[in-house]
Amino acid sequence: MSEMTFRDAINKTLDEAMEKDPSVFLFGEDIGPLGGPFQVTKGLWKKYGTRRVRNTPISETAILGTAIGTACTGLKPIAEIMFCDFLYMGMDQLINQMVKMKYMYGGKAVLPIVIRVSAGGGLSSAAQHAQSNEAMFMHVAGLKLVYPSTPYDARGLLLSAIEDPNPVLFFEHHCLYDETGEVPDKDYTVPLGVADIKREGTDMTIVAIGLMISRSLEAAQQLSKEGISVEVIDPRTLNPIDTETIIKSIKKTSRALIVHEAPKTSGAGAEIAAQIAELAFEYLDTSIIRVCGKDTPMPFSPVLERFVMPQVEDIVGGARRLLSSSGVN
Repeated sequence: MSEMTFRDAINKTLDEAMEKDPSVFLFGEDIGPLGGPFQVTKGLWKKYGTRRVRNTPISETAILGTAIGTACTGLKPIAEIMFCDFLYMGMDQLINQMVKMKYMYGGKAVLPIVIRVSAGGGLSSAAQHAQSNEAMFMHVAGLKLVYPSTPYDARGLLLSAIEDPNPVLFFEHHCLYDETGEVPDKDYTVPLGVADIKREGTDMTIVAIGLMISRSLEAAQQLSKEGISVEVIDPRTLNPIDTETIIKSIKKTSRALIVHEAPKTSGAGAEIAAQIAELAFEYLDTSIIRVCGKDTPMPFSPVLERFVMPQVEDIVGGARRLLSSSGVN
């Protein structure tokens, strides 16, 4: 095991995938000599050259279109979209072309594409560079969606995404790049569609996404001092989502708290809550509670940004409301 940052775990995985398979190549805005805006591809241009680490024009439509064309001809493109906000510029390529081609061509068009995007607030990047728009893409049939929360998961999930023969959208939260954790030195994969129980508990289940995992774990630690046992589940992939692990936890704890940074209305938590209500309603002691971002564009001001994003104290408050509503003081 080695201690490494989230950023380095991704960089190491990209490096090893390119070294192992000459059909893997990277492209995106400023990913070459500069190493990308968050330094995730640092050193790869120097090692593999401009043929396999390519800077692109500022055109998300061109980037995603290139991913489609090169994948159809037998390559394994890994495209970087600088911010998930910019995915909207290439929506036709992504939604009407990339994820439908395998279906429309009867399985003959195989598109092993990984699209890496940075996401979320916390850096005062303002409304056009700090969105959490994962829920919009959960609705797209044929697109796999990954959202790791630790260096270990980032490395294992990215390798699985690269090996997958289908398009995968890979979310990386800005604020996680410097987070450290233990990562095995040898190759390993984390299968897509399998959740992880980050902390076991008996009194309630928290299902959290991305950056909110670390905050939920901190909240769980605080609540444990009050004698409250919290189970924290990280779905890790949102499409497909591991409903079985979530439902199994609800059957044990009888209470569900869902936490994500994206706006509450129609966020990923709404789908998770619907599946819990549909499949485990009789096991619930009380209603499901969601602790989510405010329904507003992300502010530039650090004070307002903090207000919009769920904090540890918000999660603790949501947990207490959940227990209170089920008659536990």
